[in-house]
Amino acid sequence: REKKPTQKVSCSRSTIADRNNMVAAVLADGLHKTYQVPVRGAGIQAALKSLVHRETEAVQAVKNVNLEIAEGEVVGFLGPNGAGKTTTIKMLTGLLHPTTGIAQVFGYQPAKREHQFLMQITLVMGQRNQLLWDIPVIDSFDRNRVIYKVSKTDYEKTLDELVALLDLDSLLHKPVRNLSLGERMKCEIAVALLHRPRMLFLDEPTIGLDVTMQRKLREFITQYNQQTGATVLLTSHYMADVQALCKRVIVIHHGSILFDGYLDHLVQRFTAHKTISIKLSDPLVDLSGYGELITRSEEQAAFRIPNREAANFTSRLLRDLDIVDLTVEDPPIEEIIESVFNQSA
Repeated sequence: REKKPTQKVSCSRSTIADRNNMVAAVLADGLHKTYQVPVRGAGIQAALKSLVHRETEAVQAVKNVNLEIAEGEVVGFLGPNGAGKTTTIKMLTGLLHPTTGIAQVFGYQPAKREHQFLMQITLVMGQRNQLLWDIPVIDSFDRNRVIYKVSKTDYEKTLDELVALLDLDSLLHKPVRNLSLGERMKCEIAVALLHRPRMLFLDEPTIGLDVTMQRKLREFITQYNQQTGATVLLTSHYMADVQALCKRVIVIHHGSILFDGYLDHLVQRFTAHKTISIKLSDPLVDLSGYGELITRSEEQAAFRIPNREAANFTSRLLRDLDIVDLTVEDPPIEEIIESVFNQSA
């Protein structure tokens, strides 16, 4: 193939959609999901009793989730393991029925699994395969073309674009079992996009990939969103994915949404301090009276300073010391997300 060129942050569900004057791609109103989980005590007697009378307890995986995502948005969906992310995504894709509440994607009810709905969405899960293990990648692609009833003309056009964007040319005729994890993940994303979905649910798409491959996939998702206007809901434990792709994030914990808004607003609200790093011309200067010193080498030092004091502290350093370089940074996004979880504990 020739390559071709808890403190829940109040946030109106319609705020971002209204601001952008876009149609809502995803709506969830009062979404709940409750599982009945079998329970029994330890020992043979309890095991025998459970054969006759099985006891269960209700576990709420998702509690009163309300969200709205505008068409064309790329939104990060964050939370620890067991927070309710995947359960919510499965309800939005129709794999699970909500216990109560309403879910809509482009006006369709996902649980009905209507053909026109399925033609407009795709779900990529880092631990699930769409490609057949023993046949060449291109054959799996053609199988999906038939399943989604994509015309050969549209298929060829889309395939050429995906091959160019993801650099798949050398992989198409290899059996899937011969691909590396990174190569397989690129092909998994490509096969999920052959029918040109308008809505991408990406559940840990970069899991297990090396740093280089993670970066390439992030670049591809950005390009696909810009070229097609597709909406993306992304879950990831790699904060680099979220920072690179998402202006808006939704944070969920214990099945409830704790924050829904812009990523920089999350940083401002839940960051109590900044890290101020300096490079000194004099390695022997005494820094003991300047605040909480967290690292110190001959020429460099870093301080942990409360937000409200950062401006005055920076001015003082520049006035008192011969500084070669100075940087002011927020804490890593991982620390900020953890502080959100801790406040809800």
